[in-house]
Amino acid sequence: MSGPQVASPLDGATVLVTGASRGIGAATARAVSRDGATVVLHYSSNETAARSVADSLAGPVHLVQGDMLAPDAAEIIWAEALARVGRIDVLVNNAGAWMPSRLDDASAWHSGWDQNMVLNLRAAADLCRLAILHYRGRGGGTIINVASRSAHRGDDRDHLAYGAAKAGLLALTKGIARGYGLDGVLAYAVAPGWVATDLTADELSDTDTSQWPLGEPAPPEDVAETIAFLASGRARHATGATIDITGADYVR
Repeated sequence: MSGPQVASPLDGATVLVTGASRGIGAATARAVSRDGATVVLHYSSNETAARSVADSLAGPVHLVQGDMLAPDAAEIIWAEALARVGRIDVLVNNAGAWMPSRLDDASAWHSGWDQNMVLNLRAAADLCRLAILHYRGRGGGTIINVASRSAHRGDDRDHLAYGAAKAGLLALTKGIARGYGLDGVLAYAVAPGWVATDLTADELSDTDTSQWPLGEPAPPEDVAETIAFLASGRARHATGATIDITGADYVR
């Protein structure tokens, strides 16, 4: 005779994952779906890839498209997500890109800073604002921001703006946790190092991985499993924390 059914950690929850057509976002969508969540899967432009991820999920999924570099992207994405599912319990701000800001050319420098601040900080901040307003009206919710080890140590000479934007994302996460905890809002960040995705394949092909403590970059599933755990509500008092996922390549 079978025993009692055990509820999945995210049964009944709705999770919005931005940038979920590939890499960490796709792995996160699969992990939270497996754990019982309804997934709102955001993608920027590759609908084919997004639908492929959606087809691989275990439970309900809704696709939402939006260019995160557009000025009103957050409002459009959030409004469409709510129209599809009615409420959002967890926001995972994963969308981002490792964009250069080379200082030898003033135009490239300025455009690099503008794009990094919009995509890697402002768009996430706008979604955080909308999530907080939504959560305050219904007793709380969770925000998980995907930052980078660059937020702690800075990035290389060609990606100064990227590191600065991700550092801002960490400060935002801490401020939300401190400022809105009594409203039931939980906020966490994860800070991966190198992650083995199609986005990093070219860079990793020229990297001597033997210098890393684990001898390999992190699989996206390691990041996704951490996000799924934080989304489950099983670590409420870790709110405000940043979880490093670097395989000890960077330890602070």
